[in-house]
Amino acid sequence: MYAAWIGALLVGLVLGLLGSGGSILTVPVLVYLVGEPNKLAIAESLGIVTLISLVGALPFAYKGQVNWRSVGLFGGPGMVGAYLGAYLSKFMPGTFQLAIFAAVMLLAAVMMFRRTVPEPGEAETRRYWKVMLDGLGVGILTGLVGVGGGFLIVPALVLLGGLPMHLAIGTSLCIIALKSISGFVKYIDVLGQAGFSIHWDLVLIFSAIGIVGSFIGGKVGSHVPQARLKRGFAVFLVLMGVAMLGQNVMEMVG
Repeated sequence: MYAAWIGALLVGLVLGLLGSGGSILTVPVLVYLVGEPNKLAIAESLGIVTLISLVGALPFAYKGQVNWRSVGLFGGPGMVGAYLGAYLSKFMPGTFQLAIFAAVMLLAAVMMFRRTVPEPGEAETRRYWKVMLDGLGVGILTGLVGVGGGFLIVPALVLLGGLPMHLAIGTSLCIIALKSISGFVKYIDVLGQAGFSIHWDLVLIFSAIGIVGSFIGGKVGSHVPQARLKRGFAVFLVLMGVAMLGQNVMEMVG
């Protein structure tokens, strides 16, 4: 179990160092270090992501660095999508969900390889309903595989919403918390029907360690080159994503 707590600390450190991407480690840690069943790990990941992102959003909200209009525009449909994704999960085997998760890890790696952050001036003219559809789509992904999706939400808020980075990060954390709690609530029902129950002690302890790690990472992050960190983490995601994808595809085929 000590390996699991080290994994939780790593999740928080990555989140604090990079501002996103940490939650994508939660499911692998729960599956491969804790030994949780696939669906249970995805559900518990959503509970953990909810708590970590909510605590992380509080300082931004206190400083007025959250765009609440974008939270409603993107986060509202995101909650619907996450609930829908969690509902759809009961029709999918856990190995298929983890295969999708591995593909998401590879997508996250691509986003991490980006050397530059999009500027608000590059924002596209985009109708509100299209932005809401974006939120719905990211929400469905959250509900299906248990990731917060910050690596997708932050660029979307900057490019489509024209937000500066300091607003996009705080806004993203609020959106992630809303989406994750919506999917988590539905998963409690889905898992109950499948004969599983949430391990609340694991969720709370993992979240607490992750929160501590995020604060440590935030302090250290200002002294570490971000570009090098992101590229190194991206390589790690590629290796893990390929391994997970291969394993789960083989299990489905076999």
